[in-house]
Parts: sequence; C-alpha cells; structure tokens
Amino acid sequence: MAMDGRFHYYEGYSMKEVTFPERVMYELGINTLFVSNASGGMNPNFKIGDLMVIDDHINFFPEHPLHGKNFPTGPRFPDMHEAYDKKLRDLADEVAKEKGIRLVHGVYVGVQGPTFETPAEYRMYHLLGGDAVGMSTVPEVIVARHCGIRVFGISVITDLGGFDVPVKVSHEEVQKAANAAQPKMTEIMRELIKRSF
Repeated sequence: MAMDGRFHYYEGYSMKEVTFPERVMYELGINTLFVSNASGGMNPNFKIGDLMVIDDHINFFPEHPLHGKNFPTGPRFPDMHEAYDKKLRDLADEVAKEKGIRLVHGVYVGVQGPTFETPAEYRMYHLLGGDAVGMSTVPEVIVARHCGIRVFGISVITDLGGFDVPVKVSHEEVQKAANAAQPKMTEIMRELIKRSF
C-alpha cells in the first residue's frame, strides 16, 4: 500500500484523522511502514539534499495521537525505545554504501507548523538533540508503533537553519530540493523492500 501524500495537523485535521491511514494499514495486515518527509536541517554537518535516516524523534506536537480512549491495537502506554527499526536502519546504510549514496543519521523533531522555524527555534531544537525539524511523521510513527508495525523513516534535508547567518526559506525551494533527492531515496527504499521481505 502506498499513500499519495498525507494529512497534516497544520491543515486543521485532528490527530485521529492524521493517523487514520496507519489504522487502516494495521487492519489490512501491514507490518512495516516506510515514512518520508522534507525537513529543515539543524546539524552543521548536513547539506541541502542530504538523506537523513531517522534514528529517533522528539515530539513537539500540541496534541498526542494516542490521547483519549486506548485503541485495542496496543497497550495504553506503548514503549518507544526503538521507534525506528534498527535492522532496517542498518540495512539502509549497507544499500547506501553499495550505491554510493550519501546517507546521514539523526533525530527528527516534529512540530505543528505551518510556519518555518525562526533562527532561535532552530537553535533551540538543535540544543535539545534534534538534527532535523518538520511538520509531520511523528504522529504516524507513534500510531504505527502502537499497532506493532515496525518503522523505517527518512528525511530529505531541504533547507538549513539555526546557523550564524539566517537563511530565508520558501516552499518552492523546499519542493525543488525534495524532488532532486527523491530518486536516491526511492533507490534505498526499493532495495530495502527487496532485501527485507
């Protein structure tokens, strides 16, 4: 099953609506979820166009996707010590090395948006342990893990922020960088599917 885009919290959807596709996936018997996003890089070692394997995340959304009555798909207090599957992350490194694709790793910070971050916000998120920041992914991953679905996540670094010189960001520039990186990301995901199923 492949989704053409996603529902974003900043568009006015509730967390239940944002994560409804993962509930459907669970009912269809899907046991592995691949998620991708465009995000702003805060790590000084990152470059625009980099692919960042998500090792972990920090949740800054104001509403939690598991708030309310517990769905019977998982426990009331799900464990999140390995939200992103280690075996899939290691396999992505192998594939990238073989294909000569630059791959970085980091922590994704999920925020509600829809504004891009201020320079001070970029610096704060980086000080808290974040390497990239974006407006999606975290709610879907939490619900997938609650359902027992393993997850592999990858971010396309489409802009950089939080450094000495503030950089203006536009949606068009983000889209351009994401489109340029997409073939490399597709190659990694295609190989992951071949080798792990």
